[in-house]
Amino acid sequence: MVNIIVELSKYTIILLITMYTFLCFSIFGYLDPYRKQQSLKQQNILMFSIHMVAFLVMYLQKGDIKLLIFYVMQAALFTAIILLYTLIYPRVSRLVVNNMCMLLCIGFIMLTRLNYDSAVKQFMIAVAAVGLSLVVPVIIRKFKLFSEWRILYAVVGIVSLATVILFGKEKNGALLGIPITDGFNLQPSELVKIVFVFFVASSFHLSMEFKNIVITTALAAFHVLILVVSKDLGAALIIFVVYLVMLYVATRQPLYILAGLGAGSVASVIAYKLFNHVRVRVLAWKDPFAAYDRGGYQVAQSLFAIGTGSWFGMGLFEGSPMSIPVRETDFIFAAIAEELGLIFALCMILICVSCYVMFLNIAMQLHNMFYKLVALGLGTCYIFQVFIAIGGVTKFIPSTGVTTPLVSYGGSSLLSSIIMFAIIQGLYILREDEEEDIERKKRERLRAKRSRQTAPPSERALRSAPGPVAQRAPKSPQRRQASGAEKARRKQRVR
Repeated sequence: MVNIIVELSKYTIILLITMYTFLCFSIFGYLDPYRKQQSLKQQNILMFSIHMVAFLVMYLQKGDIKLLIFYVMQAALFTAIILLYTLIYPRVSRLVVNNMCMLLCIGFIMLTRLNYDSAVKQFMIAVAAVGLSLVVPVIIRKFKLFSEWRILYAVVGIVSLATVILFGKEKNGALLGIPITDGFNLQPSELVKIVFVFFVASSFHLSMEFKNIVITTALAAFHVLILVVSKDLGAALIIFVVYLVMLYVATRQPLYILAGLGAGSVASVIAYKLFNHVRVRVLAWKDPFAAYDRGGYQVAQSLFAIGTGSWFGMGLFEGSPMSIPVRETDFIFAAIAEELGLIFALCMILICVSCYVMFLNIAMQLHNMFYKLVALGLGTCYIFQVFIAIGGVTKFIPSTGVTTPLVSYGGSSLLSSIIMFAIIQGLYILREDEEEDIERKKRERLRAKRSRQTAPPSERALRSAPGPVAQRAPKSPQRRQASGAEKARRKQRVR
């Protein structure tokens, strides 16, 4: 009986997430607010259904009551996120909130299946991160000085990355994090990505002169250089691409893109010559099966898992994801594809893409150049991290050791991703404020125009008269008589 339920659950979960993904994109075409709200509520129902079915299957497989307790805690967290965001910020983007909860849901399901203790830690960090993120939109909306702190952003970013070189702990050949307590490490590069976006946006907002562009490029290159020295090549690649995109959008100069790509190509060759683990990853990317015992083991096992899962997956606790190295962090996409199916994995990618489309939509509609660049930079940072994380797992590009945002295990990555989504929510509210101001000014101009059209002819003539004449009130008969008498007396005196 359990096997039948597990087999049916695979198709049920795939059907539910396919419907959810369809709504992610169909919502963009709805002009009717009521219909849009109904679709957003349907997304919530589908997400909670996926969550319930997955944990029901895991409970039937393991028979452990703590799975049900953990399920209730997670459902309470998702409910709190949706309610608090919509109550505190009525004009928040519900699609972004729903997608954030959906990606967290996928991550919790897979982490609970792979490692219960890691899932509990991830849940605790998510609760703290969500609590912190609730104050971010109001700070973005009310505080107006973010565009003036260019030097502070640069100093914080460089000092934070340099701290890793001095006090960082090496992991997989790279200096990634600073130990805080047992089991918890702080990875500054995850948070520096956000600070870096604010630095570039504030710098370009200040001036677009060539001298300022050269200074900004030099400081951006220094960020990348520190990450290369600490061998965190994934974060270095993300910052490099984010800067190129923001530079091109701010300047509209293709020459800068060509120069950046040329410099990046040269830097890649130098990194290949200098770092042994880079050569190993390139070798594993070219042919992981030929280099199975020389670094290709991770990618080979990932491809085996994806191929084994096929389109519909093996079912929760029916596959062998434990054979995948670093399955909870870098290669969680392979574990998802094996047990939940390639269709489910592709829908997860499309959900990430819908987030990016929403980020770009917000960036294009913002009028303030600083906030426009911030939205663009954060969106590029998010989607490019998704690309290189999944691209490395599927052998599309060499593996860079980057986590999938909101899905993979990792406290720093989860914290930075939730804060990133909260900043986007703040920018979305700012966009709504800008549109309200524009509409209010239009109404005021229209009201003034109508009042001029309905005014008496004499008043319209006075309003249209140039200079002080337009402000001169018509004289009453008494005033005209007094003025005539005064003129007569003046003439009498002259005589």
